[in-house]
Amino acid sequence: MKKQQKTKPNFSKSHQLYVKRLKKDKFVINFFRVFVLVAFLGIWELLTYYKVLDPFFVSSPSRIFAQIGTMAQNGTLLTHSWVTLYETLIGFGIATAVGYVIAVLLWWNEKVRKVFEPYIVVLNSLPKIALGPVIILWVGAGTSAIVLMCVLICIVITIMSMLSAFLAVEEGKILLMKSMHASKLQILFKLVLPSSMPEFVSVLKINVGMSWVGSIMGEYLTSKAGRGYLIVYGGQIFKIDLVMASTMILCILAFGMYYFVSLLEKKYNPGAKS
Repeated sequence: MKKQQKTKPNFSKSHQLYVKRLKKDKFVINFFRVFVLVAFLGIWELLTYYKVLDPFFVSSPSRIFAQIGTMAQNGTLLTHSWVTLYETLIGFGIATAVGYVIAVLLWWNEKVRKVFEPYIVVLNSLPKIALGPVIILWVGAGTSAIVLMCVLICIVITIMSMLSAFLAVEEGKILLMKSMHASKLQILFKLVLPSSMPEFVSVLKINVGMSWVGSIMGEYLTSKAGRGYLIVYGGQIFKIDLVMASTMILCILAFGMYYFVSLLEKKYNPGAKS
């Protein structure tokens, strides 16, 4: 038997033009993203080179890259980056998981939700940095305190965002499932949780940024290693190159986490734009 040849789908001319325009728009956007970054670094370098800006106070791209190279050679680049990344990932995971479960429990029991909702709002408005000394007394100085700071910053956002998503599910759909004798557990797993997946991905994207804020704030308070520690140390000895290099590395690490979350967003929301 002869193998059946695969026929290419025939798209209309308008569809082909539409796809071509999408590819062109994507190329233009990516080009200008790179252009803006390169232009910013170039202007920064020129301003410091011609002493319009004092590199002692603002550093410069060349000095920052040289500092990163020095850290790569002496081993501190990976060591301190891993410490902060580890703390951030642990705090991010705990806050997201625990916050999600608490949001489910609050959705499940309306009376419990009405009792605790005001306290959650108050906790969200509380400056977490003010709890720094208390956190150190509770769990001691070091990684535990940093992770707890990260969790406290992210968990309330997770609870409030996910609870709002659960409550936003159409009442008509819930009534329809009840009319079909669906249990509350079935409504939760068959309707509420799947419907809230886009919001969950949005929470992940928010928590990526907030978890880095939490870990750096924790390292400001108590740490002997990590990017936050290097930023504080660099400020104390007036070495702005170290401060800016550590900040740039933090941006790269945060972008990496955000990229992985954006891949998850494309899975659950194919129409999402990167």
